[in-house]
Amino acid sequence: MVTSEEITALFILSIPVACISWTFTHEEIFAEIKNYCLECTHKSKNIIKRKFFYLFTCEYCFSHYITIFMLIITKYHLLYSDWKGYLVGGFSVVWVANIYMSIYNRIRVTLKKEKIEADLIEKEKKNHIG
Repeated sequence: MVTSEEITALFILSIPVACISWTFTHEEIFAEIKNYCLECTHKSKNIIKRKFFYLFTCEYCFSHYITIFMLIITKYHLLYSDWKGYLVGGFSVVWVANIYMSIYNRIRVTLKKEKIEADLIEKEKKNHIG
């Protein structure tokens, strides 16, 4: 039986997983590391090395590893109190975290589109007046 505490913890625990995964794989602060990993992913002849470095460039892949870390430090489990609970909880956290990242990405794209449209309208007004 799933408790409301477990469900609440699922949605809360997914927030830092999403935040860390997104920040590491998309934001400028880690750009050099990401670019190095991308280079290793594309240039390495060793498949294990390529896959290892790829996990640092993909928010979905990286979220699995962040989730494992979070499960270890929080001891979060879902439905079952043994290893099955960690497995169910882990994949649930990954799924919710990736929903959060998808929503965040959609909001960013929408805001960027609106800014570009506003800039174009402003430029058109200036050209029309001048």
